[in-house]
Amino acid sequence: MTCVATLIEIGVFNLLVYAMGVDVVWAKIIASLVALVNAYIGNREWTFRHRDRRGRVNEMVLFVLVNIACTGLGALLLWVGVEAAAVVLGRSAGPVVVNVVNLASIAIVVVVRFLLYHGLVFRTGSPKTSPSTRDA
Repeated sequence: MTCVATLIEIGVFNLLVYAMGVDVVWAKIIASLVALVNAYIGNREWTFRHRDRRGRVNEMVLFVLVNIACTGLGALLLWVGVEAAAVVLGRSAGPVVVNVVNLASIAIVVVVRFLLYHGLVFRTGSPKTSPSTRDA
């Protein structure tokens, strides 16, 4: 499901930047938020379906908080990368460079996001004890 959310993010990002003229940082933030809905459904129902289903509200709040932080991280990485590329190139970064930087930021954020989903959002439930284990 991460692949689908990533494709959505890349597509929306390029549409916003190159078809609508939106600033790359704002396009990154908007594209990340658009992909968020798909990411929640995919992670809850597919990647982490075997995990504890504690209260949906608690899970969704943690999911949104993690994604706000990860969206900010992705936007920061994109901004730093595009600015660094412009300094190295001596001119504004073109579409290829911007997309390479965007893909690198997505790769980093996917790892961070997965670790946070795994350890915080979609946690493993507490082990259930069987009646024979309790009596021993």
